[in-house]
Amino acid sequence: MSLLTDHVNLNLSDCTDKIIAEYIWVGGSGIDLRSKARTLSGPVSDPSKLPKWNYDGSSTGQASGEDSEVILYPQAIFKDPFRRGNNILVMCDAYTPAGDPIPTNKRCAAAKIFSHPDVVAEEPWYGIEQEYTLLQKDVKWPIGWPVGGFPGPQGPYYCGVGVDKAFGRDIVDSHYKACLYAGISISGINEEVMPGQWEFQVGPTVGISAGDELWVARYVLERITEIAGVVLSFDPKPIQGDWNGAGAHTNYSTKSMRCDGGYEFIKKAIEKLGARHTQHITAYGEGNERRLTGRHETADINTFIWGVANRGASIRVGRDTEKAGKGYFEDRRPASNMDPYVITSMIAETTILWKPWGIYIPWLLFLCGTKERAMFVLFCLLYRAGSDQRTSLFWGRVQIIMSFYFDGCCYI
Repeated sequence: MSLLTDHVNLNLSDCTDKIIAEYIWVGGSGIDLRSKARTLSGPVSDPSKLPKWNYDGSSTGQASGEDSEVILYPQAIFKDPFRRGNNILVMCDAYTPAGDPIPTNKRCAAAKIFSHPDVVAEEPWYGIEQEYTLLQKDVKWPIGWPVGGFPGPQGPYYCGVGVDKAFGRDIVDSHYKACLYAGISISGINEEVMPGQWEFQVGPTVGISAGDELWVARYVLERITEIAGVVLSFDPKPIQGDWNGAGAHTNYSTKSMRCDGGYEFIKKAIEKLGARHTQHITAYGEGNERRLTGRHETADINTFIWGVANRGASIRVGRDTEKAGKGYFEDRRPASNMDPYVITSMIAETTILWKPWGIYIPWLLFLCGTKERAMFVLFCLLYRAGSDQRTSLFWGRVQIIMSFYFDGCCYI
């Protein structure tokens, strides 16, 4: 066993200029990660200098057997904390031989949003709080829990210390240091409310790099739990009952929000997010309805609310941000199994690029006759009656607009 360890830890730089590059990509489920390694003639620091590669997409659920070749495009490079030396981890996205992104490639669309001039000018920052659960390998039950049973109620475990409160700290610390070695912007870790559940934070990062860094941080964690013989779960509600779920709270700011007077931009951004609540929830992770129940520090999935220091809100604004009149806010809705490319780009698109159609309603109504106004009111009433997931914020805006027109149109 010691000889095996010696070989694993061989320092190749003593005998060759060649390096090992581990190519990483997102698998067919949209949450699993795949990787394979190749030898390169020497160190590489620019992903555009790396060769494209291919893999068997029929074995990952990403292509048919008759046309199974999927092409990997290298996008970001990190130091390899496992092989060390000049060896690297390479985050890739996947394309058909014709050059089209495959369905599970969410990076391509995100990169287009982040390259938009309006988004570039706002320099969006992200800080993602990735929660996860460590499970016993043979029984798929949280580590530290009696098999088939339950520990004491929640309370002593959050940021807890001690053998009866903290389970898996060796894994967590190994991951923390490995991410720092790799060059990932990991900013902290903590034990979560449910025993066996932990969190790491990545950020602040800018634009597309937020997704690249979170995916590679997940990959590093998968590798470390593999070595430790522990199963890693990103299920948003791994244990039913009176136990906290697992999320990926996403902290966000733009240049306008970070400058003096930024609090007004924060409120406008939150209003936009509320108006598109349903679209965001649809993209915020599988099984999120089991987590967003209005309990255990979550808002109900069907309701959009925001507040200062409110951990039961959809969007939380910190007291420091309110006091300073500028800063960032936290979107608490994303599930732990979300795709960071989707989440980060969607938040940027909604808050920076999206123009709500509602701002044009007063002028449209002003130009319409009485019949058209009545039809609009009827549409709103029918839309509301048939809805089961509309936000209170949306209807608040409709009421304001209608009141503005019918009670005060003479002031237009």
